[in-house]
Amino acid sequence: MAGHHRERVIQDEVHQNQFLREQYLRELRTQKLCTEYHVNPLRKIHTITRKHMSWHDNLEEPEDVRFFNLIHHAAQRPRKKYPETQTESQEIGWEEEPLVSPERQDHRLNHFRVYKDITLYKVKLWLLGEEDHRK
Repeated sequence: MAGHHRERVIQDEVHQNQFLREQYLRELRTQKLCTEYHVNPLRKIHTITRKHMSWHDNLEEPEDVRFFNLIHHAAQRPRKKYPETQTESQEIGWEEEPLVSPERQDHRLNHFRVYKDITLYKVKLWLLGEEDHRK
């Protein structure tokens, strides 16, 4: 293996131009020229305070209503932004109304803690500390 050295093959100008043309066309296919820019609504914006004595910072500029609407829309909760879920994980808890009406008298759904004489004694004993009474 050590004795096998590959020499560089010098391609002629036609092959080099064909290779460069294919590479250029491949790059053109994947490139996208962006001419319209906007604020990413998912990223927090850090504002910088103005300088008091600077004349260009104290100029009053008209408010950009579209920008404010975009920022306020990004700050809203998902239920107010979208009519239905956007991801699978949003489906959990999306519907706020319970599927079954919570009735307090229905013992199939409500298991209240009931204290009898022996359990009440044991709870009071635990509150006082069980180890202290054995000594």
